[in-house]
Amino acid sequence: MKYIKTLVITAIFAPVAFLLLSSQQKSNTVEPKITWYSYEQALEINKNYPKKKIFVDVYTEWCGWCKKMDVTTFQNPVIVDYMNKNFIAVKLDAERKDTIVIEGRPWVNQNANKARGTHQIAEYLLNGRMSYPSYVFLDELAHPITVVPGYYEASQFEMILNYFGNNDHLKYSWEQYQKNFKGKILPPEPK
Repeated sequence: MKYIKTLVITAIFAPVAFLLLSSQQKSNTVEPKITWYSYEQALEINKNYPKKKIFVDVYTEWCGWCKKMDVTTFQNPVIVDYMNKNFIAVKLDAERKDTIVIEGRPWVNQNANKARGTHQIAEYLLNGRMSYPSYVFLDELAHPITVVPGYYEASQFEMILNYFGNNDHLKYSWEQYQKNFKGKILPPEPK
């Protein structure tokens, strides 16, 4: 009788204990994230490790699409993995107030006291086309490749990252590349 009671109690509580334990393990699991650097840090890293391109996410605090990229596309595991392996990733607030000194030259936000004053480094990287979010791709020598503005779903962004990250922009037109690209991320279902 004691044996049957123990068996019944075990049969009832074992699945509950298993579920509690597995949910605790999931909550303790840290999801990989993109390793973000400042622009100055990226240039310094690039001097010592010039085998990676630099990716610059130019954003502002008030930009809704920038925030959406952060919580959707930049959280996708495929994007995170590709970015961390192939780029020195930079977050650059286009309206930052501080001075950046690069190779002895100071870069400032000349309108730091005004709402939405832009920093000179953001203006330089975006060629004066201030649109947020915008993504600047720099080659291994920190020379500009291109600027890509706007919000993108992960499947779209995967193609863009690979196009520049794999140097396919040197071999194919964007139109050719789009036709042949096979990504790991499925596009979202049509609504």
